[in-house]
Amino acid sequence: MTALQALLGFAAWTVLLVAGVFLYRGLRFVTGTPINNWPRSAKPANDAALVKRMEDAHANCLENLPVFAVIVLAAAAMGRLESIAALAPFVLYARIGQSTVHLIGVGQAHVLVRATFWSVQLGLFIWMLVKLLA
Repeated sequence: MTALQALLGFAAWTVLLVAGVFLYRGLRFVTGTPINNWPRSAKPANDAALVKRMEDAHANCLENLPVFAVIVLAAAAMGRLESIAALAPFVLYARIGQSTVHLIGVGQAHVLVRATFWSVQLGLFIWMLVKLLA
């Protein structure tokens, strides 16, 4: 997998998560829930727990996708994609791992595993930046 493919995979994963939320809300809407039931500032108490976690996992993706995109696209612009090629796929793998654990649950062990996956991503971002700035 190339760095650009990893970036596209990260974007696709982010879209997949929000598509799940959209599908859930669409089904709720067609079964009678008012369209304005989901205000931006508050999550309805009657939403499924999995959907709430899916929204949070999507938000986590949105926090990190721009950073990953800048690193990969800067490497492309610098003609240095090969310098991050081996690391970039692992950002995607760690992101999918983090999101998957988030979807499974929010217990202490889940949070620890999610934090570990996020730490891996952060370490990879730093490693790729160092390689590009060297």
